[in-house]
Amino acid sequence: MKYSPALVFILSLLGAVYIQAEEVLPPQFNFDRYSKMVEHSPFAIATAVAPPAATPDFAKDLYIANAARSPEGDMVTLASTSDHNFKKYLTTREPVDGYSIANIEWSDKVGATKVTISKDGNFATLTFNQALLSQSAPNAGVASRSFAPPMPGPASVPNPVSQKLPAALPAEVQQLIPSR
Repeated sequence: MKYSPALVFILSLLGAVYIQAEEVLPPQFNFDRYSKMVEHSPFAIATAVAPPAATPDFAKDLYIANAARSPEGDMVTLASTSDHNFKKYLTTREPVDGYSIANIEWSDKVGATKVTISKDGNFATLTFNQALLSQSAPNAGVASRSFAPPMPGPASVPNPVSQKLPAALPAEVQQLIPSR
């Protein structure tokens, strides 16, 4: 029993601390309090964007082959990936076989110009055929370079390096060295 007053004191002290701790801690809120913040969170996963409208059937295989500006009106050449004989030369002045130019978005970048055409009330935005642009780019670089034919060296001038080489070289190495 000699420990009982000390035990009673410790238990009463712990009880007082526990009661004060309940008063210090804020009450726990329901999750509904945070639902508005979760709905408008900048860190939420973005919803999928609807895919762009499909190109109308009349322009399914069409692409822009050429586009040019002129004082008389802009001109665009339409071509088809499936029918290589299909070519329409459109101008901003008048329609051709039902095709007309509705809008041209000019760009300084090669192949970035976009043309909106219309036929029978249907509109489609066309671009250049990127596959053809990437094929023509390497060929254009080769055609623009000029290659100089190799210049033969003078035959009468001896090669000073070959005179300093040792005489006992293997036959394979001697074939690589110009004649002495």
